[in-house]
Amino acid sequence: MAVAAAAAAVAATAMGLAASPAAAAPTKVTAAQPGGTCTAADLGTRHPYIKTTEVSPTITHFKGWYVTEGTTGNQTITTSTQTTITVSVGLNGNVEGSFAAEALGQVGASLGLNVKVDYSSTSSESNSVGWTFSQPGYYGVYKGTKKVTGTYGSLNCNRAQQADGSWTLKWAEGPGSGSFTTYTTLEEGAVRCQDEVPAGSIMAKAQDLLDCGSATAKAAHPAGAVAPTATQEQRLDSLTQPSALTNGMSATQPEASGGGARAALDCQTQVYKIAVPGKSLSWGAPLLADDGVRLRPSTIFSAHLDNWRLCNVTEHHGVLEASLWNWGNGGCATITEQNAATDRAVLMTVPCTEDDLQRFYIYRDKPGSTKIGVQNKYTGSMMGHDRYADGEFIRQYSSGRQDGTGTYSLIGV
Repeated sequence: MAVAAAAAAVAATAMGLAASPAAAAPTKVTAAQPGGTCTAADLGTRHPYIKTTEVSPTITHFKGWYVTEGTTGNQTITTSTQTTITVSVGLNGNVEGSFAAEALGQVGASLGLNVKVDYSSTSSESNSVGWTFSQPGYYGVYKGTKKVTGTYGSLNCNRAQQADGSWTLKWAEGPGSGSFTTYTTLEEGAVRCQDEVPAGSIMAKAQDLLDCGSATAKAAHPAGAVAPTATQEQRLDSLTQPSALTNGMSATQPEASGGGARAALDCQTQVYKIAVPGKSLSWGAPLLADDGVRLRPSTIFSAHLDNWRLCNVTEHHGVLEASLWNWGNGGCATITEQNAATDRAVLMTVPCTEDDLQRFYIYRDKPGSTKIGVQNKYTGSMMGHDRYADGEFIRQYSSGRQDGTGTYSLIGV
């Protein structure tokens, strides 16, 4: 068996076939689907769904290399970086939090590819390629990958009225759509002009960079690197241009205003507690400016710090949008700008300026129930808490708390 495997490897080398590490099969992802049913425990969660994908073989490292009769055998070639692919999801480009990882996991599952699901970049890969050249000739030595780009949407659980007038909970498209970039495991290899390679493959991309119709490929050369022709330079330059799919594309979240004059809020007269269902703790605003919103028991000494009003309220497709004004300290709930991209950032209260960091979507259970989920408009993250305890911070989670602890009750007082 070992002899057969070795022979197969030699045959692959002779044909210019690429060597790539074995990749595990993509993990199957069970995802929420638009229009699918959800439960009250899902009100405080969200999930991605993939709208479009594009897969493009891409050369990340390349070197033209001439092998003479006396220079065959094992060689290590240092290639030049041609293009850099960085994994990114959404507006800020990071891959922090479960929402981004779930989105990329769905990409891999839908395409049957093993893609990167955490922050990484092809620039961190070594430029060296070790290869056994069995025949003289003009080779393109390369590293390459399948670049995967596309767009995603966000699904949230919310009330929906059915044709017979009854109500149910369904997954519906919410805010937070955007674009993503990822890539598969890098493969490396060497290919000649005369090798027959699969159309549209990474190897074919490398062969295209050889400029096989030029005199460079036909003339006698000393062993070693071959200077790129003018045509090769044009092709190499094109590798560094942004993808047409993702160029200029970003998440649909607007820019945070970063301050400004105090807003004049139009608040509803109704006062609410935002409570843990069936429990004694509710959101309480801080007395100190550098503290955050915490779970607190309601007492006669709460000084209205656990009382909230909904201000400048609008409604779109059954989803409320509002600012959350605290009666006790006169501030508005917000995720601070410097922490907007941070998963588990603490919910704060600050002077009301009515920017999108201070705006929240409220997803509601069926009529008659007080249960809600709360989502920051700018970050797209859901509000929740790590554990049920007096003094526990309310935080943002990119996908919400999947154990249902991000579902609260909006109780009038």
